[in-house]
Amino acid sequence: MAEDREVHKVHVAHEAHEAHEAHEARIARVFAALGDPTRLKLVALLCAGGAFSIAQLTASTEISRQGVTKHLQVLADAGVVRDLRQGRERLWQLEPGQIALAQRALEQIGRDWERALGRLKSFVEKL
Repeated sequence: MAEDREVHKVHVAHEAHEAHEAHEARIARVFAALGDPTRLKLVALLCAGGAFSIAQLTASTEISRQGVTKHLQVLADAGVVRDLRQGRERLWQLEPGQIALAQRALEQIGRDWERALGRLKSFVEKL
């Protein structure tokens, strides 16, 4: 019985570790997708709200329809945007959940940084 509990604990810990790694991989995909100036510009345009066609997004950038489409696909693969069919038109809109996920990750990094600076300050003051 005690051995079963230990096996269960190890299994639960392994599942938690895998879930954490999957979460980090999702965040990394978002940051990788946002790591391009053109894609950042497209995200900024989509932040205005609503859904935009490729033609509308192309008019606001200096790249071709094909280029905009490829960048939107990278963003979609990372879950940052999604497309909607409206009749024969394909519209694109921001997926705010992924942006919020990235925002929370950056906020956590900021908190960790502040704690590290606090520890460094305490260490230096003790010298």
